Amino acid sequence: MSNAIFQRRHFNTALGLGALGLLAPCLHAQTRPEKTKVTIAVGGKASLYYLPLTLAEQLGYFKAEGLEVEIKDLVSGTHALQSVVDGAADVVSGAFEHTLNLQNQGQFFQAFVLQGRAPQMAMGVSIRNLPTYQSLSDLRGKKIGVTAPGSSTNMMANLVLARAGLKAGDVNFVGVGNSVGALHALRLGQIDAISNVDPVMTQLEQKGEIRIIADTRTLKGTQEVFGGPMPAACLYAPMTFVRKNPGTVQALTDAIVHALKWLQTAGPSDLMKIIPEPYFLGDRALYLTSFSNVREAIATDGRFPEEGAKTALKALGSFDQTIKANKIDLNKTFTNEFAQKAKDRFKA
Repeated sequence: MSNAIFQRRHFNTALGLGALGLLAPCLHAQTRPEKTKVTIAVGGKASLYYLPLTLAEQLGYFKAEGLEVEIKDLVSGTHALQSVVDGAADVVSGAFEHTLNLQNQGQFFQAFVLQGRAPQMAMGVSIRNLPTYQSLSDLRGKKIGVTAPGSSTNMMANLVLARAGLKAGDVNFVGVGNSVGALHALRLGQIDAISNVDPVMTQLEQKGEIRIIADTRTLKGTQEVFGGPMPAACLYAPMTFVRKNPGTVQALTDAIVHALKWLQTAGPSDLMKIIPEPYFLGDRALYLTSFSNVREAIATDGRFPEEGAKTALKALGSFDQTIKANKIDLNKTFTNEFAQKAKDRFKA
């Protein structure tokens, strides 16, 4: 090979690499968050239902993705959703089935990363108020505590009652939150039964204050109650936000999936170092027991099960006659596009 030819090829190669070098910043810029300041609304952040969100924040994973995230902790998932509808927040950390309810009302929201692959909710009756409880029919006319009217815990209670031939109007639902307020409501005898999440339910169960009658803290229990895979906590936002800010959505997804990956090998002592003290409800050991109870219900890679949306729609339709199932496009309620990229990146 002549020296001239070698120099020409070397020049062309260098030119090509130089061009790639010039393009690289542009390609990188396309994946950067379009919106770096993001507000996430959540109802009851201290519950284990939203553990991946808390970990992504506490471990600095949002910041690592170039995001400045503000988490607004509200009374319930319903309030969190309303916060986004009102424009006070960008993204909801809440229950997947809300995307179905919203679309049924003509509002299109899309879930883009899964935090919980099972609802992690349980329903129990007060041993103090209903010591002779024998069947669901005994709940007719009774007060049932839920995190908030219209919440996921309300949905689960409705579903359980419907299978026994009871309608929502046959009982009285009372919003009690998912923390200390829920504990007080049951202990003071203000409610006769409760549908809630951990660590509340494990604390009441361990202290002998409730009798569990339905449980979705395990995959098996979820199958029994819902009849299929039931996606639970997730991040979702208006479809307009998802389409306008794909880089931001990817960054949020990456942070959550990174937290899910961390959880795969984390032990009790690791959690104790990360979780804020108030989340323990005064009992660290009980919190760890609660975590053990729901661990398999936490998502592993952020992706939604393909059959999950169908399960959720069927569950809602079983007790809500306003749901127009034939008019709901399930493909618009969730996407695995961002979670798949995050799974590949973090080997989740």
